[in-house]
Formats: sequence, structure tokens, C-alpha cells
Amino acid sequence: MLQNNDFIIKPMSVDDIGQIMEIENVSFPTPWHEKIFEMELKKPRTLHSVCKKNNRVVGYLISWMLYDEIHILNVAVHPDCRRNGIAKKLIDYTITHFANKGAITVILEVRTSNKAAQNLYEKLGFKTLRARKNYYTDTGEDALVMMLDVSSGDKIDDI
Repeated sequence: MLQNNDFIIKPMSVDDIGQIMEIENVSFPTPWHEKIFEMELKKPRTLHSVCKKNNRVVGYLISWMLYDEIHILNVAVHPDCRRNGIAKKLIDYTITHFANKGAITVILEVRTSNKAAQNLYEKLGFKTLRARKNYYTDTGEDALVMMLDVSSGDKIDDI
């Protein structure tokens, strides 16, 4: 758990899903269904984190670790709370958690139209590896595959 005066980052629980769905529905053209979140909570080798402010979910991140690779599956911040470093803190929390388990890279996909997310990831040190054509089946949009090397042990806060 990570906490400061403004927010707390902690493991996601089933009780958080209602508030997560509010963020999910305003953040993505084809939001995940709440059953997907429930299923993710039961999987091994995963980390499901929420950022709360005043006991309200303002952001979340779902990730897996496969071998030595962290895969960020879903990250979103409430529109009213964006540009406050919440996504950065969630990513750093995830990297720190999995670095203790031997993670050396972080991989994610981002819509080619999501320039704000791409800019954030680039500021955090992610590099674009390639595009995946028609990755998003809802719109046919391409995804950029981005990677961050964390093998040096540096955390995003150190960058």
C-alpha cells in the first residue's frame, strides 16, 4: 500500500468495482464489463490496484506478470483527476511490486488516437516497439506496443 496526504494506492477489491465502472465507462469506447474485473481479481500472477482520494476510487490499474514481463492490461483515471500524477503513481506502484519478483520489462498497448496516454508513457521512459494493426476490434484502430526496461532497478520516480 502507498499513501500520502492526498491519496492511497492499495489492492483492488470487489467492493471497488462499482466506482471503477464509472471511470471505465467514461474512459473507453468499449469498456470492460464488471464481470471481467471480477474474473481478473481471481487470477494468479496479477496486480489490481486502485488509487483512492477521500475513500473514492479515482484511478485503477490491472496488470499481469508473465515470466519477467509486466503486462499492463487496463489503466484509467477519472476525468476530473487526470494530469495529477495518478497514472504515474499506479504504474510506479506496479513496477515496484513486480520488480521484487524479477520483472525486467513492462509492456502495454495504447490506441494510436490516445495521444495523451502516449505522451505520459513516453515521459515515463516507454519506447514504441511496433504497431498492431486492427488491434481494437470495436473500432478497428491500431495499437502501439510500448515497452519500458526496468532491469536497472530504477523506478519511474527516479527518472
